[in-house]
Amino acid sequence: MKYRLLIVTSMSLVFVIGLCLSAFAQELKPIQLPEPRLDPSKSLVQALKDRKTTREYSGELSEQVLSNLLWAAWGINRGDGRRTAPSAKNWQETDLYVAMKQGIYLYDAKKNTLEPKVSGDNCSLTYTQDRFKDAPIHLVFVADLDKMEGDEGIKMVLAGMDTGFIAENVYLYCASEGLPTGFRVSIDKPKLGAALKLKPNQRIMAAQSVGLPKSK
Repeated sequence: MKYRLLIVTSMSLVFVIGLCLSAFAQELKPIQLPEPRLDPSKSLVQALKDRKTTREYSGELSEQVLSNLLWAAWGINRGDGRRTAPSAKNWQETDLYVAMKQGIYLYDAKKNTLEPKVSGDNCSLTYTQDRFKDAPIHLVFVADLDKMEGDEGIKMVLAGMDTGFIAENVYLYCASEGLPTGFRVSIDKPKLGAALKLKPNQRIMAAQSVGLPKSK
């Protein structure tokens, strides 16, 4: 009887330890991105000519390319903390989330890091069309209305404009590097908002996928 009890107890301990190790293995850690390095020889005129929406993706982006992308989108480009994209009254109300297979991160422009928010693959919550499923990176634009002034209607209009500025930066960077990208507002907002544990006054505005060109 004691022997059987010992076996059961041992098996239970192994099971519990296994669960703990599994949870530890899945725990996300902050990602320190390399310093952004953009090619100054790239032509804005050419990027404007090449800018387009693409819905076919493949591959994985390197951390260097991801750093470059996020800086171009919403990085700090001046000593006073202002950004590569404008925002109404410099409220900087937009939070930029990055959804990948291993989890969802929040871009911290000051530290140039990705701060973990949600573990696991939740990329499917960022789109409603399967054409985006092969993209390795899904940017999610979230407006924090508490950082803004005025009634909600005005806030949403301005937040939408500011989201567009950032998204266009993404388009131009991707055009300059030959990367496919696609912007959308068709998102499962309730489920994604719940997964991100957003506050009542944080609103998902849009999403944008980025990847490598699909081989033909």
